[in-house]
Amino acid sequence: MFEQLFDRPTTVAQQWAGPLLEERLRYLSHLAEQGVARHGLQVRAYYLLMVAQCLRLAERPAELISHAEIERQAHLWAQQPGPRKVIGSERQRVRFLRHANQWLQFCGRLQPLPDTPHRYAQMIAAFADSLGREKGLAPSTIRARGSMVRRVLNRLGSTAGDSLGTITVTQLDEALAEQVAAGGYSRATVQDCVSKLRAFFCYAEMCQWCRPGLAAALKAPRVFAQGAIPVGPTWHEVQQALALTNGDQPADIRDHALLLLLAVYGLRAGEVVRIRLSDLDWEQERLTVRRPKSGRSQIYPLSRVVGAALIRYLREARPPAPLREVFVSRHPPFRPIHRCTLHLIVARRLRAVNPALAHYGPHALRHANATHLLEQGLSLKEIADHLGHRHPDTTRIYAKVNLAQLRQVADLDLGGLL
Repeated sequence: MFEQLFDRPTTVAQQWAGPLLEERLRYLSHLAEQGVARHGLQVRAYYLLMVAQCLRLAERPAELISHAEIERQAHLWAQQPGPRKVIGSERQRVRFLRHANQWLQFCGRLQPLPDTPHRYAQMIAAFADSLGREKGLAPSTIRARGSMVRRVLNRLGSTAGDSLGTITVTQLDEALAEQVAAGGYSRATVQDCVSKLRAFFCYAEMCQWCRPGLAAALKAPRVFAQGAIPVGPTWHEVQQALALTNGDQPADIRDHALLLLLAVYGLRAGEVVRIRLSDLDWEQERLTVRRPKSGRSQIYPLSRVVGAALIRYLREARPPAPLREVFVSRHPPFRPIHRCTLHLIVARRLRAVNPALAHYGPHALRHANATHLLEQGLSLKEIADHLGHRHPDTTRIYAKVNLAQLRQVADLDLGGLL
């Protein structure tokens, strides 16, 4: 294998003579089967040799290597001068750590980290189970609520112990204030956070885990219904962002399909990354979208423009990954594209059009879609059905966006009625 990876005979000889030859070859062959390119294999072969030498793996067969030792050796190795170290010691240290952990995990020689469960883990798990069993909430919603509760409870400190029974209202207020300050939350986010905490402590009071009255004592700032107008790019800016993706590079082809799905159908980020190959019905020209909030599916007519973009992505830009999700990572190991990656893609395209945009994530395109449909004369009921809203109040806020129609109403001549 090394003869195919390296051109210099001295490098090939070093790889063949290095320690743990069989283990290194087995791992590199595994990566090659996953589709790692030649340059990626070259980099990994270099680091595997450094890891084997620095950790003296050949001298301690079958011994588990701790994370602390890997951290220590990575720091020492990165500080040493060398002809290959041209990208900075910190990046070298990070790469050493990453490749050492991945290889030792593959070989079964990485010492597992001690299992330190959250001190309120069982209570939060029981609360999450009640949300799914009694309220029928989607798994993503349950995870978000549990995560928020966990973050606030983490700030209670060691004085609270492992029991909720000793927590006071003052301690809870201080922990909540720290979380709000650290996250820079808006009034609406603070209200949402308090709502999730109140639900948890209502359940805790019912289970007699805490003192009565904690849930009622949690106060949130008042947020007026429909007090803000959804902010997003204009439809012209959406078209400009789409025009930037009309290239032939794999990233442009992928981004074009992603932006079209978000702009044409107003989908949420989680709905886009969950689209599977089986959700595309080419014969009937239909697209099935699973709503994570409601757990239901919605069928859309597959637009010819969107369909053409998806076909081009599947044929020309999608890696040959054995996954059922439509959008996957561009580099191995292949995995479904993450919501954070989708946010970065959309943000990069929208910022290129208008750097001053207040909001530039996937949800901004959802707002742009709703505003555009309203300008085209669709009713709020039709827009709600298109966006998958279950409650009319969620869509009614867009009525404030169409200022042109509101001015027409204001300019009506009411004759003798006034």
